[in-house]
Formats: sequence, C-alpha cells, structure tokens
Amino acid sequence: MQKNRSILFLLCIFLCVFLTGSPLFSEKNRKQAGFNFLLITIDTLRPDRLSCYSSAHLKTPIIDSLSEKGILFTKAFANTSTTLPSHANILLGTTPLYHGVHDNATFIVKEKFLTIAEHLKNHGYSTGAFVGAYLLDSRFGLNQGFNIYDDDCKGQRSQKLSSIERKAEAVVDNALNWLKGQITPWFLWIHCFDPHDPYEPPEPFKTQYEKDPYSGEVAYVDFVLGRLFSYMRENDFFDETLIVFTADHGESLEQHGERTHGYFAYNSSIWVPLVISIPGMKSGKVNQQVSHIDIFPTVCDVLHIERPPFLQGISLIPAARGKKMMRRSIYFESMYPYYSRGWAPLKGFLYGREKFIDSPIPELYDLDADFDELKNLAGSSKIEKHRKELSKIIKDQSLAGEVEEKSRKIDRESLRKLKSLGYVSSPQISEKKSFGPEDDVKVLLPYHYKAMEAMDRYKKGEVNEGMKLLKEVITERKDIDVAYSNLAVMYKEQGKLKEALEVLKLGLEYLPSNYEIFLTYVNYLLNAGQYDEVIEILNKKTLRQMESDPEIWNYLGVAYMSKGDFGKALEAYEVALSIDSNYPVVLSNLGSVYLSTFLKTKDPKDYQRSLQSFKKVIELNPDHAPAYNGLGGAYLEAGNLDGAIYCLEKALELKPDYGLALYNLGLAYLDKGDKVSAYDYFNRYRENYYSLLSPSEKKKLEALIQKCKKKP
Repeated sequence: MQKNRSILFLLCIFLCVFLTGSPLFSEKNRKQAGFNFLLITIDTLRPDRLSCYSSAHLKTPIIDSLSEKGILFTKAFANTSTTLPSHANILLGTTPLYHGVHDNATFIVKEKFLTIAEHLKNHGYSTGAFVGAYLLDSRFGLNQGFNIYDDDCKGQRSQKLSSIERKAEAVVDNALNWLKGQITPWFLWIHCFDPHDPYEPPEPFKTQYEKDPYSGEVAYVDFVLGRLFSYMRENDFFDETLIVFTADHGESLEQHGERTHGYFAYNSSIWVPLVISIPGMKSGKVNQQVSHIDIFPTVCDVLHIERPPFLQGISLIPAARGKKMMRRSIYFESMYPYYSRGWAPLKGFLYGREKFIDSPIPELYDLDADFDELKNLAGSSKIEKHRKELSKIIKDQSLAGEVEEKSRKIDRESLRKLKSLGYVSSPQISEKKSFGPEDDVKVLLPYHYKAMEAMDRYKKGEVNEGMKLLKEVITERKDIDVAYSNLAVMYKEQGKLKEALEVLKLGLEYLPSNYEIFLTYVNYLLNAGQYDEVIEILNKKTLRQMESDPEIWNYLGVAYMSKGDFGKALEAYEVALSIDSNYPVVLSNLGSVYLSTFLKTKDPKDYQRSLQSFKKVIELNPDHAPAYNGLGGAYLEAGNLDGAIYCLEKALELKPDYGLALYNLGLAYLDKGDKVSAYDYFNRYRENYYSLLSPSEKKKLEALIQKCKKKP
C-alpha cells in the first residue's frame, strides 16, 4: 500500500509538472498578482538600427537597456511585410493563412477570432492600446478586447493612408495618462509609427541625422521610450512587467532594389528585432529562428494563463532558458502587390538554413552563408519539392473548413449599417488566377519606381521629362497604377482636368479593381462638377475598400448635395459615419446639409442638428475651417451676427483665402450696418474668385458691393 501511495504521489507530481510547465519564477513571485504585460511595436524597424544588434549606425541606449535585462532574439522574423497583417499575426498568434488578413486597409480582423487582449481581459486584465497610424485604426478590427483603443490620428484623411500618423511622444503621453489610473494587472500595447516613410524626425534628431533621417526616426523613438521606462521604474512597474519589444517589419532601404517595404519578403523587410524581458529570468541571447506568432503562446506561459488551442506559434520560454527548440518551418508572405496591384503573389518559408520564396521567378537562399540573400540557388536546386512543402504548410495553417473568400466581407456593425442603406453588395473583384515571369514583383517594381522618379522630376520643375517618363511606363506596361495616378496629378496641376480624367479612366480600364485610381477619379469628377457621373459610378462600383473608407461615401454625399438632393446626401453621409463616427469632413458636410434643409423647411430640429454637427467637428478638430464657416453661416441665418462674425473670422484665421468665409463675412457686416468692412470682404472675394463665378453669381456679388457703396 505504501509503495502504491508513493507511485501515486510521484504520478501526481509528474502530472502537475506536465500540465503547468516547470516553474519559471520563485514561489514568492508565483504568489503575487499576475505580472503586467507591456507590448511595444515599432513600425518599420530594422534590427541593425538598434545598437543592441549592431553598432554600425547609431546608439539606442533606452532599447539597449531593455535588451540588457531581457532575452534578445537574433533571428526573429515577421510573417508578413506590412503593418496590419503583422500586428494581426502578433495579437492573434496565427498567420494570415488562418486569420485571413493579408494586406493593409483592405481587410478587417473578424470578430470570431480571439485576440490576446480579449484573452487577457477574460482573465482580469485591464487592457489599453495606443497606436500611431491610421493603418491600425479600430475599424480594421484589432481593437477587440481593449478597454481603450486610442487611434486618434488628428488631421484630415488623405488618399495615401500610410501618411496618416501621429508622433511617438503623443502616443506615449496618452499611454502614460492611461497607465497612471490602472490597477495591476494590466496589458498595455504601444505602437510607434515614426520610422515609416517619409523619414521626418523632429529636432534635434533631424539635424543630427541629416544624412540618415531613417536612423534619426529610430533615435527619436528610442528617446521617447525613455520617458515610458523612467515612469515604470519610478513606480516599480519595470521589474514586475513582462515586456515584449518588436517591430512589425523592417525596411529595405534600397536593398534588392526596394526603397521601403511591402513588395518583397527578403530579410531586409521581414527580419525584425525581438526582445522579451521576463520578471525573474536572467538576460540572454537566443540564436534560433522564431516569428511573431510565437509571442502569444509565450505571453500565456509567462502569465500562467492557458494557451488557446488555435495558436500556431510555440512558447519561447524553453529557448530563453537555453534549450534547443524543435526545427520547424516559418511561413511568410508579401501580398500587398497582389491585392493592391494585381501582381503575382509572394509566399515562402524558412526551414533551418534554407529560405524559399515562391513566385513566378522562384528564389532559394542559404541563410547561414548568405543572410543578405545575394545568391539565388533556385537554378541549381529542384524547386518542386520546396513548392510541395509550401503547399503543405499553407494547407496545414489555413483555417479548417473554410476557403479564403474571393473578396473580403466585413462581419462588423458597420457593414450592417452599410447594407441597411442599400449601398453595398458583395464586391466582385477581377483577379488573375495564373501568373508568368512578366507578373513577378522583381520585374514590375522597376517600372513602379520609374513612375515615382517621374514625379520627383516633375516636382523639381522638369515637367516635360516627368510626363515623358510616365507615358513611357504606360506604353510599356498597362498595370502600373502609380503611372496613371502621377500623370493625372500632373495634368490637374496644369489646369488640364479633362486630360487628367482621361488618364484615370484609362487606368481603370486596365486596373478595374485598383482603389487608388478609382478614388482619385471620383475626386477629380467632383472637381469637374460631374455630379451625375459620380453618383452613377459610386452606385455601380463595389470595391472591397469602399466598405471601410468613409471618404468615398463623403464624395457621394457631396455629389448629391451639389445637386440639391439633401435626402440622398444625408444617406451617404450616414454611411460614412457608420464607418467613422468622428470623421470631421463628413460631420461638417452633414451640418451643411441640415442647414440647407432648414432654409427650405424652417424646421428648428434641422437647425439644431446643424449646430450640433458643426460644434462636434470643432470639438474633434479645432483647426477645421469649414466647420467654423458652417457654424458662422448658421448663426448668420439666426440673426446672431456677433457669433457669426466670430466664427467666420476664425475660419479666415485658419484659412486666409477661404472664399465662403469672405463672402459670409461680407453678408454679416452688411447686416450689422458696417458697410466699410462688408465692402472689404466682398472685394477680397471678388479679387480671388470672380473668374470662377457663374453670370448670375457675378451679378449678385456686384449688387452687394454696390449696396455697400451707397450712403445711408
């Protein structure tokens, strides 16, 4: 009996160790409340720009201080080369093959997937996220599970989504304000976008790194993180917090002919820094291959929380202890060229020293001998076995029972609102099924950069040369979207709007699913006053990006409003606001619709809605001149002349050549009896905008000016 009890006792010990894992920390630490968790992701950060990886470029003492107390992974890889998919990989613990997010701004994380924030929140963690770029806006789904998701990138939306950002100090300041009110345990995610193109570090880093502004951006982020780490040390958080520091992807900086990232999947863009600081664990260095999807399971183990069964990565705790991990394949992809441009898809895997990149012109590299991937071994090896292995990886990591949709469909509340208004059906995207060498990214990217060079020359005053280069690109290749966009911009800036529209229309013939060309085309149609064309094309076209872009619905609202159809305009603006309820441009236009409706109906409810819309815009963005003009116009209609003048002068202060504000100020001062001031504003309006007015508008303006000249 005693022997059996001993065996049973040993068996219980074995089961406890097997089920919970061997102890990571002291018993004292184990009894404490769960560790806090800080995740820091720096956008577009090459490991060799951190001095803990390389001393060749700059010093990063703050990040180095983290590596000195943590585990530095020398061979960490992103599974994707763009921002949104990479962060989905990190926060979901799976590759795009499983979660389906392959590109920026055209995909949304489905609600059915469990994020690390949701998982920790379910275990009592307070969760906060502070991101620095529109590419991680909450509309794309990564906000799931966060008590606060701070994605407020102030300013106007632009057609180049990657240009919408806020500086690292704004992100960190907001994060610190949140952190000060938290009770342990908490999970904080901080994302700094600064190293992303364009490289524009603030002073003194701009001057210090004048010849290497990319490194200047990294130095700036390192400096800002010092404020975060100092606060954590002063409040005894630093040593009691699991800290994971990484980048979403790297930056090529002209390696392999790629200026930035997102096209290729060479190590210049998918090799990333990874430092994990675990309370109670000694510092060290790991030279084994790991990837982003390993972060989620590692966090679970450190925090003593069960791992969700769907995770595709592995815990890095054994490697951190110095143990050798089982060799495995690491999947990666670069799908931006495919989804955004229709170029050949790029997928591959790492396995030991081998790296295979599958494309119409396949590549194989020996990373031990050639980490910079300068010698393609595909020609001397049998590639078919690598393609079969890649197919197996894709099959194994894809979500069981589901086939990837031809086009993304949003299963979020915004899609319900879109469909309820009758605007969105299932998008039909024409995508090629087979690709040849002519479709390979390596073949097409030089044409893309030739189109970019053309714009550079144009901006330098070499107008004819720039336009000539773009026409050459369009003649040689019909599928280079930026060639059409840049040539259209050149025509428009020369006052040739008709020619600009013809170029964009041609681009849509060859690239019917290209959203940037489509968006620019609609914008230019509005500028040309072709409102019927805008309405027709937007009610007919169904591109997947339309489901998450409020701007395109704003364009539709403007078209309807310009035609006097305020009911349809309101519907379009409601669609835009269902996507982004705090979009200043749309709210301002909504205020204008309500004001215009009030002028017809005299319904006080419309007037109040107008005031509310304009005031909300000013609250969201105090520098929004159209909202001040709209509010001033509303006050003018109500006879509140002092309020009107204050708002209209504020609009002119923000935008000195604002025609509507000049005209409305003339009306306000005329009603107030100040004919001298009224004449001044009407005259300024005439000097700047007279040639653009219709005959009837000119006649009305002249009558107002004559009225100002008349003596009482």
